Amino acid sequence: MDERFEKCIKEGKLVKEKVDPDLIKKEINGAESDIRSATNSFSERDFKWTTIQSYYSMFHTAKALVLSKGYREKSHKCLSIAIKALFIDALTLETKHYDHFRDCMNLREDADYGLVYSENSARTALDWAKDFLNSTKIIIKDDISI
Repeated sequence: MDERFEKCIKEGKLVKEKVDPDLIKKEINGAESDIRSATNSFSERDFKWTTIQSYYSMFHTAKALVLSKGYREKSHKCLSIAIKALFIDALTLETKHYDHFRDCMNLREDADYGLVYSENSARTALDWAKDFLNSTKIIIKDDISI
């Protein structure tokens, strides 16, 4: 197992817990809601909020994945590490989703804290969020009924 994953567990930033299908559904619903909001923001040409909402859709999608393996995250960074350890390394999820999640986290920080964003980066973040959610639904379909 990835050393960084083990470190997140040791530091209490990833916690083992029972798989809760209702909580997984809640995270998927949150991801879908954020995508709808991001889509609306994009149509209104509010590219900052599109970027932020797209990232949070990816965040909730990632949480659903990690919850489906019986872990709860306590840090955005450890959530990313868990995605890699539990899904990328296991060849269950395409590497692009891990890369996009990390890249979108950076886009969100740039938009939120540095006020740096564009139509292109907002469109990219929204596309990534939709793709990640669709792939995740396929992976966890047996864990929850969606």
